[in-house]
Formats: sequence, C-alpha cells, structure tokens
Amino acid sequence: VVGLPKNMNGTIGPRAEMCQAFGKILEERTSLPVHMWDERLTTMAAERMLISADVSRQKRKTVIDKMAATLILQGYMDAKSR
Repeated sequence: VVGLPKNMNGTIGPRAEMCQAFGKILEERTSLPVHMWDERLTTMAAERMLISADVSRQKRKTVIDKMAATLILQGYMDAKSR
C-alpha cells in the first residue's frame, strides 16, 4: 500500500504523480500488487491522536510519519474487510 497525497479537492498534483511513479516501479521490481491509498488528513489525524495521548512535541516529531503510515494501512485494510 502506497499513500497517495491527493489535493483536498481530489485532484492529483506533482507529489501524487511521484508516488504513482514510485508505485509502478515497486510493482515492476517486486512483481507484487501495489495499491494506492488516499492519504489526505492522515498526518493531522495522527497528530490529534498523539496529542490526546499526551505525547510530547519532541516525541511527536519523531513518530508522526510512522503513525500516519499506520493510519493509511489501517484505512486500506478496513476498506478491504467490508
């Protein structure tokens, strides 16, 4: 699962195009299916979760991307289980 950073209006910008190109390369090199998943607002959601868990600002900086990646993967898995 590769996060796809769409614009808030749902369009694909330069950063999302780079992610799509990365997904294609990854799929070609591994021969495994690659699924693109909308990652809008995952960083903000991760930030809210960490703040509500009273994680310090310094610690949040070190784990925010990992938490956002977890939310992207969880969103994909939840959608597939429906």
